[in-house]
Amino acid sequence: MNIFKLLIISMTLLSTGCQELQPVSSADNPQTSVSSSPSYLSEQTEMVDQQIIARGIKSEKIIKAFLKVKRHLFVPKKYRDSAYGDYPLPIGEGQTISQPYIVAFMTHVLNLSRTDRVLEIGTGSGYQAAILGELSDHVFTIEINGPLGKRADRLLKELGYVNVKVKVGDGYKGWKEHAPFDAIIVTCAPTHVPGPLKEQLKEGGRMIIPVGESYNQKLIYLEKLGGKLRQKSELPVRFVPMVDPSGNTY
Repeated sequence: MNIFKLLIISMTLLSTGCQELQPVSSADNPQTSVSSSPSYLSEQTEMVDQQIIARGIKSEKIIKAFLKVKRHLFVPKKYRDSAYGDYPLPIGEGQTISQPYIVAFMTHVLNLSRTDRVLEIGTGSGYQAAILGELSDHVFTIEINGPLGKRADRLLKELGYVNVKVKVGDGYKGWKEHAPFDAIIVTCAPTHVPGPLKEQLKEGGRMIIPVGESYNQKLIYLEKLGGKLRQKSELPVRFVPMVDPSGNTY
């Protein structure tokens, strides 16, 4: 996967929830005033040109998805003017929306088709799920934080993503009822690849997941071949740990 070389230029990027951030009040709910919000069209186009295409991601369908999904709708109102910047932003509950390039990179390596069944672990504000929803007709996403998961579910429904199903629950366990999955994308880091996710990945399926202890993690790309996961690539990264409902790390 030569695409992993693209991430070297962004080694300092943080993914969803990688840092402690100030709380976001309910008054700053990303869902407020969706229909009346500014378009930010020039900022969105600049984001795609400078942060995604310029860094080597040139897939037409991914570019179209990032030009269609309005990132500013997935951040609190007070941060919307910064929504298309080259950095993560707070979304409440001590979490962040990932940097645009991280979202694009992890999406790109999965090489999705419309018929793929995709599982996302770590819904956050729903931005990554919306991007996935532009590329696949069957997206399932799990968020362990109740308030975040419910807000993301409302917003995705309001925006018309009937092909994206949101569940509040423990992502480590996956979503057995909808397995097997052609692709799995994980935006939090367990110390090992969860067994349930291995089982729920379809033969020939792809998974991208950060794995390891804090400050010693690798973003790895896996394929399931002959019933076994084969690691294709890895790169040093830092993601928020994967936790169980009690807050203990996996």
